[in-house]
Amino acid sequence: MKCMKSPFFSVAVLVCVALTVTFAAGQAGAQSARLTAKHFVKRAPIRGTAAAPLAAAAAAPGLPLWTFNVESNRDGNEYTGVMVGTSPFDEGSGQTSVATQVVPIVIRTHTIGTAVSAKGIISTTPGDTTFNPTRNDRACLGSRNNNPFRLFLQSPLLQTADFNYGGTDVGTTQGTDAFQRANFWKVINRESYHVLLGPITTFDPIVIDIPAASGLALATTALGPPGFCAPLGIIDINLFDLLLNNNVLPALAARGVNHGTFPIFFLHNLVMSAGDPTNLNNCCFLGYHGTGNADPTQTYSPLDFDSTGLFGVSGLDTAVASHEIGEWMNDPFGNNPTPPWGHTGQVGACQNNLEVGDPLTGTEAPRIAMQNGFTYHLQELAFFSWFYTSHSVGVNGWFSDNGTFLTDAGPPCK
Repeated sequence: MKCMKSPFFSVAVLVCVALTVTFAAGQAGAQSARLTAKHFVKRAPIRGTAAAPLAAAAAAPGLPLWTFNVESNRDGNEYTGVMVGTSPFDEGSGQTSVATQVVPIVIRTHTIGTAVSAKGIISTTPGDTTFNPTRNDRACLGSRNNNPFRLFLQSPLLQTADFNYGGTDVGTTQGTDAFQRANFWKVINRESYHVLLGPITTFDPIVIDIPAASGLALATTALGPPGFCAPLGIIDINLFDLLLNNNVLPALAARGVNHGTFPIFFLHNLVMSAGDPTNLNNCCFLGYHGTGNADPTQTYSPLDFDSTGLFGVSGLDTAVASHEIGEWMNDPFGNNPTPPWGHTGQVGACQNNLEVGDPLTGTEAPRIAMQNGFTYHLQELAFFSWFYTSHSVGVNGWFSDNGTFLTDAGPPCK
C-alpha cells in the first residue's frame, strides 16, 4: 500500500492506496473477480509522534476510547494507540455502545463507460445513471431480499448472530463485536465484554450529483463478455470526500451526527477512483474510514454494498462493511502505529498502521445466514497480536479470525 497526498484532502492527511489492478475481461462467472477491490484510510492530521493517538482521544471525549501500550517483540519498540470501546485487558470492562447513523447516499452520474482498453482506459459517452441503495435491485439480487439498504440493516454487522471461530463460540452478537471479542479472547471478561454499534439510526437518502468529468457508470458490457448484472458507478474519491465534509457532515450535525457518533455513508454498486475515473488503474476503492476536515476527531465511513460480483465473492454485500467497521474500531483515526508489515492482502509493499482489514483483503471469514434468508459475506480480519507480538491473545491462539494467520507478521517489513 502506498500513501499519497490528495489534492482535496488537507496537506497533513495521507490517503493510503494499493496500486495493483487486474483486468480480467472474459472470465466466466459472476463470482470470479474481474476487478481488484481496494480500501484506504484517511488519516487524522495529528500524527508523527507516539502521543498522537492520545491527543486524538483527549480531543474526542464523546467517542469511547481506550489506550494501549505494547512492547512489540517483532522489533523491540513500544507502541501506543487508541481503540473504540473499553480496555479488554481490564477485567472490569463491560459493554460499550457507539451511536451509529446509517445514511444512504444516492449518486447521480452523467457519463457512461462503454468499453475498457487493454491499458485500462475507459471510453465514454454522455448518459445519466442513478445509483440508489434504497431501491430494489432485482437485476443482481433477484426477486426477494433485493433491497440493499434493508439487507444492510438486517445484516450481522448491525443485528445479532451466533459467531463461532474454529469451534470456539464467541457469542451471539454483532459481527464486529464478535471479531473484537475473538481478537482479545484470552484476556477479556467473556461474560461482559462487548463493543456494539447502537442505537442504530437511519436517515433519509441524500442525493449527490457528480459532474460528468468526475464520475461515470460502467456499462454492463464494458468489460467484454460475459456482461455483469448492473452498471458499476465510479466516482472521484477526492471530490466525494470534499462533498461529504463541506456539505453532508455539516448538514447532519443538527440531526445528532458528531464526534461521539459513527456515521456510515451507505453506497450500492458504487466505487471510487483516486483521480480520473476514466482510468481504471485509479480504481476501485470500495470503502474507507476517515476523519473530518474541519473536525479531525469526527470519524465516518463510506462503504459499498456490492451485488455486481465484479470483485468476487470476497467483495460481495457486507464484506466491505466488515472491513471498514473493523478498521474503524481498531484504528479510529488511522494513525495507530505498528512495526512495518506488508506483502500480504492488498498491501504490496510495507505499511505501519493498525488496519486490521488490509492484510487480508480478498479473504473471506465464515458466511453468516440470517433469519431473513440472506447469507452474508464477511471479510477475515487480522488480530492485534499479528501486528505486534508472537504471543497471541486471540481465540484459538490464532492471529486472524478465520485462522489464515497462525503466526505474527514476522520481521519488520523492508
